[in-house]
Amino acid sequence: MAREKYLILGSNSFSGATFADFLAAAGHHVIATSRSHEPHDAFLPYKWNKRPGKVDFQRIDLNHDLEALKSLLAREKPTHVVNFAAQSMVGESWLNPDHWMMTNVVSAVRLHDLLRNYDSLDRYIHVTTPEVYGSTEGWVSEEAPFNPSTPYAVSRAAGDMSLRTYFANYQFPVVFTRAANVYGPGQQLYRIVPRTIIAAMGGQKLRLDGGGKSIRVFIHMTDVSDATLRIATSGQVGATYHISGYELVSIRTLVEMILKRLGKSFDECVEIGPERPGKDTAYTLDSFKLRTELGWRDTISLEQGVDDVIAWAGRFSKDMTKLPSKYEHKP
Repeated sequence: MAREKYLILGSNSFSGATFADFLAAAGHHVIATSRSHEPHDAFLPYKWNKRPGKVDFQRIDLNHDLEALKSLLAREKPTHVVNFAAQSMVGESWLNPDHWMMTNVVSAVRLHDLLRNYDSLDRYIHVTTPEVYGSTEGWVSEEAPFNPSTPYAVSRAAGDMSLRTYFANYQFPVVFTRAANVYGPGQQLYRIVPRTIIAAMGGQKLRLDGGGKSIRVFIHMTDVSDATLRIATSGQVGATYHISGYELVSIRTLVEMILKRLGKSFDECVEIGPERPGKDTAYTLDSFKLRTELGWRDTISLEQGVDDVIAWAGRFSKDMTKLPSKYEHKP
């Protein structure tokens, strides 16, 4: 059997770029696309070290360039398409909800209709989100009902539900992944782990929404990439797999731990702000299915992972002040 060939959509995202590097480290030739030009090398792990494989990037905007994607598919003939592309950011989705619907629903459906008629596709890996469940209690299985509470979550739930109909009616070879709170080196600076580190290193105050009461399970993107590759090659078509650890931590506890590792005081470094509207209080995904069916295990502890991000911030410390520290909305 010919070796899998991977096309990554949304490769400029933190998750997409890290997965591209993970594949290249395993010797794969990766085709990577995103709607923007490649960002600074600090956000592209596949440019940090020499890899046995390689990553070839092409700029394609799924909202506008489906013909370019169609040409790429005909030319490169990837067997596996992994889609990280989405309009993300929960709080900002309240400001322009139609933009989130356009990217995550309308353009997604157009993409899936294109792929439905693409003969070389063995597997389509749809990277989605636990936000579709809303706020939850206990460890949530893949069968949990959707209960989205923000425009972002509604848009992702709609896209997921559309894909379910494609699987049921066309046997479209989709597999869904949902990971809880990924982090790691190369993550955008407005996310909580790098944001805390950069603020502390620069002597700035960190604003903590709602006092950091929300409970999360953070997972290193290298562990997520390992899970994603297992799902891409061996996951059951039509199934959903949760990618998560079992170490519960509040946002406040996480920030306190990061600051302690940097020798900083919480009270000196943090100011408390109001909670964001519609923010869910907990995500606790049960990854039992992934662990038992595909033999996956998370291997990087939160302390090890935070040290990883601190080392990355130090490596690119001269560039940090020039890099975007806030979310920049692109319709």
